[in-house]
Amino acid sequence: MYSTQAILPELGRDFHVSPAEAGLTVSAVVVALALAAFVWGPLSDRIGRKRSLVLASALLVAPTVGAGLAPTFGTLLACRALQGLCMPGLLTVGVPYVTEAFVPRIGSRAMGYYVSALVAGGLIGRIGVALVTSVVGWRWAVGGLAILPLVGAAVLQRTLPDLPSPARGAGRSLRRQLTNPRVLRVAVVASTFFFTFVGAFSYVTYRLERPPFGYGTAVGSLIFVLWLLGAVTPLVGRLLDRVGWRRIVAVALATCAVGLLLTFPTSIVTIVIGLAAFTVANFAGVTAAQVGIAEATDVDRGAATAVYYSLYYASGGLGGYLPGLAWQTWHWNGIALVGLAVLGVGAIVLSAGYDSG
Repeated sequence: MYSTQAILPELGRDFHVSPAEAGLTVSAVVVALALAAFVWGPLSDRIGRKRSLVLASALLVAPTVGAGLAPTFGTLLACRALQGLCMPGLLTVGVPYVTEAFVPRIGSRAMGYYVSALVAGGLIGRIGVALVTSVVGWRWAVGGLAILPLVGAAVLQRTLPDLPSPARGAGRSLRRQLTNPRVLRVAVVASTFFFTFVGAFSYVTYRLERPPFGYGTAVGSLIFVLWLLGAVTPLVGRLLDRVGWRRIVAVALATCAVGLLLTFPTSIVTIVIGLAAFTVANFAGVTAAQVGIAEATDVDRGAATAVYYSLYYASGGLGGYLPGLAWQTWHWNGIALVGLAVLGVGAIVLSAGYDSG
């Protein structure tokens, strides 16, 4: 999903586009994903989770190769959008699959393991792509990722246990979840995390390229090593069983805000410390929110997760573009201030959820 995030400056130079336009290579994926989630979530309720996971992984191969071969920026955006149309079959189906197949056996830490896997993928997509780009160019780096969904489809088919198809009547189930206030609240709160996270990490490489830092693509991408802090998510999963998802989310929102405040000084030390706190809090909050969406309904979980991820990734699409406009005017301070404002919205929505139960 984020294979272009660490190399946005490289893409900007190659295709002669602005930072905000380069950010569209992230936004195109997440906006397409947000739209397609409405198809994949209910579809998995009908044909089964495992079939959806395998099908989506296989379909992802062709547009990934196409992105590496794209002759124009428009073609690159089109291939990225096609990737986004395939990804909900993995992401919107993954949460209910984990909930139904593994949570009954090992509790909420199953969701922590699941998010840890997403963290590992994020590291490969960011640092791996940036390092390969510095050696052989971005086309080999981005297109070469196609091997992962190709192998993934085979592994999923061979190893995942089958689950019964849980529901029928996808249209009705989707309408029910679109009007479920518990689902909508969790989705909005999670979206504030994602918007802020995408915005910060999409444009931090621009900041690190500028004086007084002057880091190149490979060195600047090492900021994504902070994603290793996502290894805390299994611990968060265990804590969730004790204190509940709402408390974790509340603490995570506050910690994200503190982390952003620490990035204001022009010091690599405070930037790293701030983004480290921001990263831990983001993954903790998202893990808690995914438990929250699983608890928001006992039926139509594929449809509920589709609603969740549609809002979640729509916010990510905005997070890949709107902060870029703030960067072009106010540089990093604009990015951080926009993030703080959005996190404040998340806190308000979470508080409203407490009041209404």
